[in-house]
Amino acid sequence: MTAPPASHARHQLDDVIHSPIRFSIVAALASVDESDFATLRDSIEISDSALSKQVTTLESAGYVKVRKGYVGKRPRTWLALTSRGRTAYAKHLAALREIAGG
Repeated sequence: MTAPPASHARHQLDDVIHSPIRFSIVAALASVDESDFATLRDSIEISDSALSKQVTTLESAGYVKVRKGYVGKRPRTWLALTSRGRTAYAKHLAALREIAGG
């Protein structure tokens, strides 16, 4: 016997984005072109180390682009959602909406 096709919207949820912290990061980045690390950290109320770990996971998946540079002599890190990340976020949101509305 063959299993029926996976038609429930939960099968469309993105495992990378589904974590509450990563979901918060992607949601925050979806509304801007780019955010600096400190602003993102403060907006989602997370520690530097926890944010760094989650950004690494999102970067490995190709969802977030990390840019490093300097403002004056101070090092800065900027984060942006890639087009792949924006697409994954849109699909994840659509699945959540379908689950909530269904």
